[in-house]
Amino acid sequence: MSHDRTEAPAQPGAGHATVLVGMSITEANRRDELLAAAAPLGATTAFLQQGEPSLSAELTRLADAGTETAVLIGVRLGASGPGHSWLRRIAAHWWRERAGHRPALLVATRLAESADAVTAAAASVKPITGEEPGLTSPAWEEVTGHRHQVMVCRGPRCTAKRADDTLRSLVRQLEEHGLGDDDVLVVQTGCQFPCNQAPVISVQPDDVWYGHVDPATITTIVADHLIGGRPVAAHRLPRRRKDPRNHEED
Repeated sequence: MSHDRTEAPAQPGAGHATVLVGMSITEANRRDELLAAAAPLGATTAFLQQGEPSLSAELTRLADAGTETAVLIGVRLGASGPGHSWLRRIAAHWWRERAGHRPALLVATRLAESADAVTAAAASVKPITGEEPGLTSPAWEEVTGHRHQVMVCRGPRCTAKRADDTLRSLVRQLEEHGLGDDDVLVVQTGCQFPCNQAPVISVQPDDVWYGHVDPATITTIVADHLIGGRPVAAHRLPRRRKDPRNHEED
């Protein structure tokens, strides 16, 4: 098998498997869409983050079942997520660390940006060779020097209320102001509560929470709070912290 040429995916059947891999929390929240896209291919699903099973767990299950070839198709349904290279990194790390039988791994050469694009993405794959980059880099040794960390809730209610648009607007606004991870670190989270105020974000270490954050509101939060240092009162939610002195000891 040549490592340089693009190859057609293995056909479904005994010894062969196809796995749709959700790249971000968006796919975990939209699992039903991923499952619907997997069904016509006879594929299973896995996730790089914040979803079960993890890609490593699914590959281990397939290997233990004697699978000879597994085709991995990365799916990104939301505004952002890890780049395509991370699918190869994680798969290659598992392949190198696996003891015992391991299937040949073929990875689609591009991500499917929608459920309808999965079949097209599956038409072009390349094998894992064991020579792919590892899971670390000297640039990742230290915590970034960010002033703020913005936690964007991607729980069920916030996702239903278009938190993906909120996230997309936040990233775009930060880029327009020339702010990167060393200025504002953006993190997508599971449910942060309070669900009735969705979409919700919180800004740390300021301990400021915002509700009903649409793209227009993000523009104001970035300019006034993240750059100007002045929290936006119109969308700020009350925060009552529990006094630890009132907590009974066991």
